[in-house]
Amino acid sequence: MSLTIGVDVGGTKIAAGVVDEKGVIGARARRETPSHDPAAIVETIIEVTKELADRHDVEAVGVGSAGFIDSARSRVLFAPNLAWRDVPVRDQVAEATGLPTVVENDANAAAWGEFRFGAAEDVDDMILLTIGTGVGGGVVLDGQIYRGAHGVAAELGHMRVVPDGHLCGCGLRGCLEAYASGTALVREAREAASLPSAERLLELAGGDAQRITGPMVTELANAGDELAIVLIAEVGRWLGEAMGSFTAVFDPAAFVIGGGVSAAGDLLLRPAEEALRKHTTGAGHRPEPEVRVATLGNDAGVIGAADLARV
Repeated sequence: MSLTIGVDVGGTKIAAGVVDEKGVIGARARRETPSHDPAAIVETIIEVTKELADRHDVEAVGVGSAGFIDSARSRVLFAPNLAWRDVPVRDQVAEATGLPTVVENDANAAAWGEFRFGAAEDVDDMILLTIGTGVGGGVVLDGQIYRGAHGVAAELGHMRVVPDGHLCGCGLRGCLEAYASGTALVREAREAASLPSAERLLELAGGDAQRITGPMVTELANAGDELAIVLIAEVGRWLGEAMGSFTAVFDPAAFVIGGGVSAAGDLLLRPAEEALRKHTTGAGHRPEPEVRVATLGNDAGVIGAADLARV
């Protein structure tokens, strides 16, 4: 059975795995990301790739990285959290390892993983939305990743939803990411900390509103805390409204929701589904997309990148 290596490059860690044709990870390697040193990031990718290739007969390497990847799947044009600017990652890794290499956006790689082996393996058209610190997006249309003219399509978290709204990490205002992410959830929770209903949340944070985290809100929501449930539902509402717009553009069979905030389960998904129905043009007179929870977890990027190395 053919084996390839998938490498998922994140802001804090680089995870790699040897993946077979069924999407099963047989061996793993992991390093911390030297995120402020562009050359050291490439060297770390090469290091984990060689570690795995020395022990397994692999055919190719797929690297998934946050940021803008060119249409040739060769260069990282821009990665704000990795200090990469127009870096020829594909050629550097291929030259050092002797293995054919492709580079893909990390959300695209994760979407491909869920499409091939996860929550959307039964459809041809799907959208992955990862709700974590930010909002990542990947689009598969007619069985192919949609990359756009220059390779940088499907930055779904940066669709503008509120003119001149909250400042987004990208530098613009009003992006979906500023309303439907873990960062947005924390902002709203800290602002609500002065309310009487925030007593349990403040207690969990040791009495300091600035120590409130997204997982704290999710934990309390799953335990039945009313304020936490409302805060999660608001994220879901923004997510569902955006999915209505994405439905108008892409007409997917399914949305797959991943990322840390998805741990809230139905407390996030039900408000999202309600908002999706409300904001879908022609609702009730057209097939509506399903909303599903991602099944591959943190492995989606590794599995997707490895499989894309075969495509």
